[in-house]
Amino acid sequence: MEYSGFTARCFVFGVTSILLLLSTVMQGSQGEISYSVPEETKVGTVIGNLAKDLGMNKKELSTRKARLDVDGGSKRYCDIDLNTGNLIVAERIDREQLCGPKTVCVLTSEIILENPLELHRMSVQILDINDNAPIFANDVIKLEIRESVDKGARFFVNEAHDADIGLNAVQRYTLQDNDHFSFIFHSNPGQEKYGELVLKDELDREKQEELQLLLTAVDGGSQPRSGTLAIHVTVLDANDNAPVFSQPVYAVSMPEDSPVGTLVVTVIATDDDEGANGEVTYEFGHISNDLLGLFSLDPKTGNVVLSGSLDFEKETSYEFRIQAKDGSGLASFAKIIIDVVDVNDNAPIIQLKSLSNSVPENTSPGTEVGIINVQDKDSGTNRQIICSISGNVPFKLSPSIKNYFSIVTSGQLDRELIAEYNITVIAVDEGSPPLSSSKTFQLSVADVNDNPPVFEEQFYKAYLAENNKPGTSICSVNARDPDWRQNGTVLYSLVSSEVNGVPVSSFLSINADTGVIHAVRSFDYEQFRNFKVQVVARDNGSPPLSSNATVSVFVTDENDNSPQILYPAPEGKSLMTEMVPKAALSGSLVSKVIAVDADSGQNAWLSYHIVKSTDPGLFSIGLHSGEIRAQRDISESDSMKQNLVISVKDNGQPALSTSCSVYLLISDNLAEVPELKDMTYEESSSKLTSYLIIALVSVSTFFLTFIILILAVRFCRRRKPRLLFDGAVAIPSAYLPPNYAEVEGAGTLRSSYNCDAYLTTGSHTSDFKFIRSYNDNTLPAGGTLRKSPDDSNIICFSEAGETLEVSWDVLF
Repeated sequence: MEYSGFTARCFVFGVTSILLLLSTVMQGSQGEISYSVPEETKVGTVIGNLAKDLGMNKKELSTRKARLDVDGGSKRYCDIDLNTGNLIVAERIDREQLCGPKTVCVLTSEIILENPLELHRMSVQILDINDNAPIFANDVIKLEIRESVDKGARFFVNEAHDADIGLNAVQRYTLQDNDHFSFIFHSNPGQEKYGELVLKDELDREKQEELQLLLTAVDGGSQPRSGTLAIHVTVLDANDNAPVFSQPVYAVSMPEDSPVGTLVVTVIATDDDEGANGEVTYEFGHISNDLLGLFSLDPKTGNVVLSGSLDFEKETSYEFRIQAKDGSGLASFAKIIIDVVDVNDNAPIIQLKSLSNSVPENTSPGTEVGIINVQDKDSGTNRQIICSISGNVPFKLSPSIKNYFSIVTSGQLDRELIAEYNITVIAVDEGSPPLSSSKTFQLSVADVNDNPPVFEEQFYKAYLAENNKPGTSICSVNARDPDWRQNGTVLYSLVSSEVNGVPVSSFLSINADTGVIHAVRSFDYEQFRNFKVQVVARDNGSPPLSSNATVSVFVTDENDNSPQILYPAPEGKSLMTEMVPKAALSGSLVSKVIAVDADSGQNAWLSYHIVKSTDPGLFSIGLHSGEIRAQRDISESDSMKQNLVISVKDNGQPALSTSCSVYLLISDNLAEVPELKDMTYEESSSKLTSYLIIALVSVSTFFLTFIILILAVRFCRRRKPRLLFDGAVAIPSAYLPPNYAEVEGAGTLRSSYNCDAYLTTGSHTSDFKFIRSYNDNTLPAGGTLRKSPDDSNIICFSEAGETLEVSWDVLF
């Protein structure tokens, strides 16, 4: 045969293949990036510069976390070198293993870029190299040909299989020179490729009973490879009918979940010959080892049975040929086409492509925190997927590109309520029955300083006994901050302020870490009874948040003040003598001791006791009122001068006391007094003093007479006898301490007072304030001691601050 035209076509095809091999990068339509690389290329070989083809630099490629995403469990034959931006070979590539007889072998993947999310589709065409030699299905075939066969008879010979494609596949066949046969190969487009032995000279069994022929198949690689087939021809008597199949093509469909042993198809071929020439047997034509593992053929019945598992996701259809041969070696072929029907046997696959380590709790709704990709290997409606996030979590899925979804926030986050979320994504396909899968991702919520410290109480009360030691702990405040770490670390401080013009820091200090408040100095209840301070709790966030609380400090009283006697005046300051009429009856009020205590409460509850007297049985004193009364009627035998020593004691623990002397003169007239100088507190020989005493006695006598007349008139009107000197008490203003007031009802000055003016010995030395009580014997809390603007008036105690003024003009 002549192969010159065929050889020329092979040369042109080879040149085209070489040019295709040298081409490294092609920009595909619609933004797709295409490359090509020969199979069996060394691992690490550069396919192309991906950064350049994407229009960015290699640094940007690394920053945006560029990576390749391949479908399912496919091997990653290519990878990205982020240091150089090159696309390199990552795994050994065998085109025949990947694509088999397909003329175009393309690996597809997606390039994923983040920030922002961007997808680019990339395809790498695997170019064939001549790494496989042609192989015949059998090393030897046997033909039995009757000698009666006419010249030109044709005998089918299976083609040689070469795993390579294009120029590297089988390009020509060469038959060993002989006298009887030639070889023709049929390769018309769209038809079966096969070879035929053509009888060019009739056989003569008597001359040659057997023939040995050698058929060589040669591929078109730059270094051609070849395979050989030995043909053994036995010359027989005539067999003029070959088997005929009932149909040239058998097409069937099978679900991919068909069990092993399922009958796929039954082929039937008949032969009109009789005897051995009409007996038909079946066998596979050229078939790969993979198909031999999937299908088996009964040589007698023609039943094709499934012997392995089908998988639509690996192969959607299978094609092979079955040969029917009679006893004399005549044969015919039929094609088997098996379409695999998809079954919903693959659940969706959820792949996490990107997820933030944590998200701040003040993140606004709609913020992207992660990217997932969902794939389903099935096809059609079995491949359609519905994705959702289960549970009541503030996240949702937002469809992005193709099968990509963004996980975005759908509500406000609060770390103090939930610090970590388990986000469960559920994917359900639309197959029947539907299959589903789920995947759970953990996402932490990062703290933001959004909570100020909160005090357990807004108002604290602290009680501190007076005379405390500096540094004493008086109370503790506590504030809680639900934030985390430094945002929840609370520090305490006092608000800068003043108490009575003195900085609060001079009184109190606070431990910044514990909130314990200490007294800086010793307190005196009589100076400070209570005051308020503001405490600030501030966290350590940025910016810091704070809150305030009020601490009211109450200084409690201790019994550290002795009673102070207001009347009579302390010894050594003036003469305080009370006149008692001789007609005084038992129970008559003759005088009163007035005392106060700067303390409060029971520490200011005073009691009065006579510790010494001139006549012990003549006078008594009220235990709590301090009123001195006659215990019996005054008699002529009683001494005119009476001296009482009064002790005033408080109710503190331990009790404190003070004593004073009360001088009483039993007389109706100062003229009866033999010597006034004996009643003085100090001995004095001054004539001026004597004159003053005489003048005072005269005035007093006139005043007493005037008073007696007034009292007599009042007694007549009320028809009720009343003692002339009942309740008459004189208080020298010089001995009234300032700012003394009733403390919790325990003082000594109580009730309302009328003002009656009486003069006693000693009236010439000081001003007088006269107080008269009705029933009680102490001053109420609102009572005051005030002096008239003009010094001539007498100032009296009154209830609720009311002041009664009596003019000296009335008295004299």
